[in-house]
Amino acid sequence: MGRTEDLIREVECWSAHNYHPLPVVIERGEGPWVWDVEGNRYLDMLSAYSAVNQGHRHPKIVAALVEQAQRLTLTSRAFHNDQMGAFLHQVCELLGYPKALPMNTGAEAVETAIKAVRKWGYTVKGVAADAAEIVVCEENFHGRTTTIVGFSSEEQYRHGFGPFTPGFRLIPYGDIDALRGAINRNTVGFLVEPIQGEGGVIVPPEGYLKVAAELCREANVKLMADEIQTGLGRTGKLLASEWENVRPDVVMLGKALGGGVYPVSVTLADEEVMDVFTPGDHGSTFGGNPLAAAVGRAALGVIVEERLPERAAELGAWFMDELRAIESPHVEQVRGKGLMVGVVVKESSGTARPFCEALMERGILAKETHQQVVRFAPPLVVTRDVLEQALESIRDVIQAPAA
Repeated sequence: MGRTEDLIREVECWSAHNYHPLPVVIERGEGPWVWDVEGNRYLDMLSAYSAVNQGHRHPKIVAALVEQAQRLTLTSRAFHNDQMGAFLHQVCELLGYPKALPMNTGAEAVETAIKAVRKWGYTVKGVAADAAEIVVCEENFHGRTTTIVGFSSEEQYRHGFGPFTPGFRLIPYGDIDALRGAINRNTVGFLVEPIQGEGGVIVPPEGYLKVAAELCREANVKLMADEIQTGLGRTGKLLASEWENVRPDVVMLGKALGGGVYPVSVTLADEEVMDVFTPGDHGSTFGGNPLAAAVGRAALGVIVEERLPERAAELGAWFMDELRAIESPHVEQVRGKGLMVGVVVKESSGTARPFCEALMERGILAKETHQQVVRFAPPLVVTRDVLEQALESIRDVIQAPAA
């Protein structure tokens, strides 16, 4: 473990201590597998929080990255480039929206959506100046900017970072009556994750999103779906919203849009929302850069050509059934959709962290979220044979006596 310890010590010396990673140092990846600096192979069951849906170093995505990097990487939006238009055309056509605004990270996509919907509220809906409200949910995770953490219900995300941006109303997740009661004449948007990933893989009651969409439509409020983790195949549909036949007014995408090789995000909406922007209102030096656009085109192509949403639906249903069939004194619940799965550890058995560490010792990399949940979210290219082997180790870990 000498090299591993040296590399971890170097990070701890020079990096801000804002993460608590598992003690493994990865140097190579391929498909659903990664290898550490000691040569040990692991099954990646996190997929970089769903950024690697297509698997590590997918050859088509890497080829697109290399080819474009040899031609042109950045122009800024001061000039046009030959990749952005084709990328936006592809993502809009695939998701069924007429306009998209490209950014880099998921948090930037969320900030874009907030700005767009607020300005729509003032210029189209007629909300009084600076009175617009956006309804958000408890246990949400939409990013780490100051505005976004300001409407988080997680105290650690907020502590020491105020004062915060006003204009957000927090309600319980999955509670349709709370949403109904929160909407008023100043409400311009409802920002929601179809499944809360960081919140602990929390699936709302069946029909929740559909009724929420109806309430928003009746009140002339924009339904804003954060599909940054749930989108692009993770839950068994291209968008998780599709499980309830809901077409959000605004959709945010990121993570898997970059295929695990480059940060790419977009916000999609109809013209009524997107056309509120005029030159100088909003932007990004790197947003829509040709390297990102070329990668995004390839990443979307892989998702469609390899039918990754269909794979996630089939494998995920089977995998959750297998997990639920394991008799364990430590497991309170198994929940999720597609290959976005959370195993909830009973508080009487401690936190989820020791279970993740035990899985790591058996060649499986998973990460705890919200203390009590082990999240399983492998790349969507994983095979049933590989998951069957993983289940043997998972079964050993969650059936073992508490430490």
